[in-house]
Amino acid sequence: MTSAGWNEARSVLCVRLDSLGDVLMCTPAIRAIKQSRPGRCVTLLSSRSGAAAAPYIPELDAVLEYPAPWMKSSARHLPAVDMAFIDALAARRFDAAAIFTSYSQSALPAAMMCYLAGIPLRLAHCRENPYQMLSNWLPDTEPDTLVKHEVRRQLDLVGSVGCTAASAGLSFAVRDSDTASVRAKLAARGIKSDRQWILLHPGASAPSRRYPPDQWASVIRDLAERTQLPMALTGDVADLALIKQIVEASAGHAISCAGVLDLGELGAAIKLASLMISNNTGPAHLAAAVGTPLVDLYALTNPQHTPWQVECRVLFNDVPCRFCQKSICPEGHNDCLKGIAPQRVVDAACALLARSAQTRLKAMVRRPGSL
Repeated sequence: MTSAGWNEARSVLCVRLDSLGDVLMCTPAIRAIKQSRPGRCVTLLSSRSGAAAAPYIPELDAVLEYPAPWMKSSARHLPAVDMAFIDALAARRFDAAAIFTSYSQSALPAAMMCYLAGIPLRLAHCRENPYQMLSNWLPDTEPDTLVKHEVRRQLDLVGSVGCTAASAGLSFAVRDSDTASVRAKLAARGIKSDRQWILLHPGASAPSRRYPPDQWASVIRDLAERTQLPMALTGDVADLALIKQIVEASAGHAISCAGVLDLGELGAAIKLASLMISNNTGPAHLAAAVGTPLVDLYALTNPQHTPWQVECRVLFNDVPCRFCQKSICPEGHNDCLKGIAPQRVVDAACALLARSAQTRLKAMVRRPGSL
């Protein structure tokens, strides 16, 4: 594939119409686009959930929100809304568009949108010859011949037109104001954030990716006995009932922060935590972005979304129906998660806490005058 024209593109649209975690896993590729030409302006086009991350991604200059009708997160609307949005894209006169998709998605609807908006360079993975829909494309061989990590998939896509970056870490910039706000909110609930504490995130948008509440409660009770560390459960307002249930079943060994943290504060809380335990969901990728050790309760719905470049333990129970790509377990048992014994979670958490303590001790020994 030739990269003709991409070196000169000054204004690039990055299309990722999924949610928070998917956008975060695209940030290394977005960085590669940004850094490959001085002065380049990069705009993210995403869903409401994905667009919420934009203020915390330094590589982005602007963000557009669009409820694309071919995405499951979209709301019903009239075709006139889509035609008006295409006109709005055309008015911005983008030089190029990079369309990021997972291997289970087609890039062609977004490609058609960008084509109709007059964006001259359009890049994506595609299974069949897209002809005029894409100016640059990579044949999509996943998952038939291999499965790449989602981050690697997108880096390879932009690399095919000559875009590279100095680093491949996820981006999420935590603001000082959010850190101060979180410290105050935790202190009001009895947690001193400058000491060791554990953050747990039991929610997930898909039911198939939720560890059972009674097993969460068991994890909390056992962790409290083994570590004596304070614990906080995070989630949005939709998780209030779930988190209340877990707190009550855990005999009060954890406090609820459900519905009290916005996205910036959640990122700050995760960065302040000594350890995070989470389902495979957007905040797990936030932990990877800010460098917090993570125990990932990984439903085997998809193989390519494991934590990227962070100290972690990925726990699952292997099942014959692995990699179903379903939001609701088609077998009705969720055994890939239910089969993870709480003791395994506690053991993994304690191992990561011990490793983190050893790392801090080594850093102190290396630092002159630290002892």
